[in-house]
Amino acid sequence: MTIPNYITIFRFILVPFIVMALLSGYVATALIGFVVAGVSDGVDGYIARRYNQRTELGAYLDPIADKLLLVTLFVVLGFLNELPVWLVVIVVSRDILIIGAVLLSTVMANPVEMRPLLVSKANTALQIILVAFTLADMTFEFSFGAGRMILVWVVALLTAASSTAYLVAWIKHMAGYEQIRK
Repeated sequence: MTIPNYITIFRFILVPFIVMALLSGYVATALIGFVVAGVSDGVDGYIARRYNQRTELGAYLDPIADKLLLVTLFVVLGFLNELPVWLVVIVVSRDILIIGAVLLSTVMANPVEMRPLLVSKANTALQIILVAFTLADMTFEFSFGAGRMILVWVVALLTAASSTAYLVAWIKHMAGYEQIRK
């Protein structure tokens, strides 16, 4: 166990507190928790790289912690009618698709190495921005108006594009296309 791994575990522990704050009407507390989670994500990555504390455990835990936080907040914000339910379905379905594909390929003794795609990185960044804007909007009671709705649509399109890109890569992997090219 390294310091970055402990910081990542802290992010796991932070998720239910953020959700409880949000559901209890303490939106500012939820926003602060979200910001703390984001900062801790950057800090653990910096420490891992700078002090050579990268671990296999951390390579798995870090993206899981990030996804747990984002997906959970999308579900809760959808439940609170702050984000459209159709967007929540798209975001959650993408992650279920990816997890299912990884599990299936592993069960079929053809494990796939998941590498983040550029479209996926952009998608995650915009999902984070959308959650932050939504929480800020709820906290400070001002509206980003059309900007927030445009962001909703961009996130939806990027999520669909990311899903498609991962699906195509997985199908190629499962069909043995990658082995043929090597």
